[in-house]
Amino acid sequence: MGRYVIRRLLQMIPVFIGTTLLIFFMVYALGDPVAAKCGERACDPATAAQIRKDLYLDHPLWQQYLHYMGQIFQGDFGTAYNGQQVTALMGSAFPVTLRLTIVAILFEIIIGITLGVITGMRRGRPVDTGALLLTLIVISIPTFVTGYVLQYLLGVKWGVISPSVSTGAPFNELIIPGLVLALVSLAYVTRLTRTSIVENARADYVRTAIAKGLPRGRVITRHLLRNSLIPVVTFIGTDIGALMGGAIVTERIFNIRGVGFQLYQGILRLDSATVVGFVTILVIVFLVANLLVDLLYAVLDPRIRYA
Repeated sequence: MGRYVIRRLLQMIPVFIGTTLLIFFMVYALGDPVAAKCGERACDPATAAQIRKDLYLDHPLWQQYLHYMGQIFQGDFGTAYNGQQVTALMGSAFPVTLRLTIVAILFEIIIGITLGVITGMRRGRPVDTGALLLTLIVISIPTFVTGYVLQYLLGVKWGVISPSVSTGAPFNELIIPGLVLALVSLAYVTRLTRTSIVENARADYVRTAIAKGLPRGRVITRHLLRNSLIPVVTFIGTDIGALMGGAIVTERIFNIRGVGFQLYQGILRLDSATVVGFVTILVIVFLVANLLVDLLYAVLDPRIRYA
């Protein structure tokens, strides 16, 4: 296991370099970082030249990338459009989005897997048909529609929740935004769990466990569910990074000052340092989540061994 982890960590290095290089190229080579520093009015040539020199933009692109990566390893992600350090924006944004992502993942695990098991064990029955229809409807509705509808009904019309989340974004205020963020993924988890349960329910090891007289609950939890969760864990693991990076719509609706909000502001103001810095951290989140998912396979299925 130790050698496998080391090998995977080494494999993450070229992936990280290739991904960040692509992001850096798309933002700095195809855009104009100087425009964000000058605001709506164009800079005069002397000021633009000085900004390019200060930002190391007067060098070839590969030298700019090496300089930027060297700064990152020193903990310097640059300066945002408002004069703040990007690391300061990260320190306030990532904890908020992390809490929102945790709420969303809990909805996926608790509701999605539970519905998937129930429908998988009752294939073809009304509860199965109803759940499949409901998940199809959820997948078909865009997130911004669901968010605005729940915000209006629960926050404005009925007053059950606050229409917007406070600056601190505590867990109790993130329940509805977390549900909105998780709805589409929750529907996929339900359908994926159901399909996996249906396929594994006909496997030989399940019939053997039933023939031995094991209780139905133990057969489902100890044998059927553990093997059926492997594709579900893969989806949820990769979904962690997607939820953190794709929370722009949800955070805008509920006025959450998280990663999505900062990325939106950075894109809107052509702030290259903020966009590249935040996306770089999201790349690391994706890589770490994938590594943890691979290690979790061995926990779910004892037959899987890593050399």
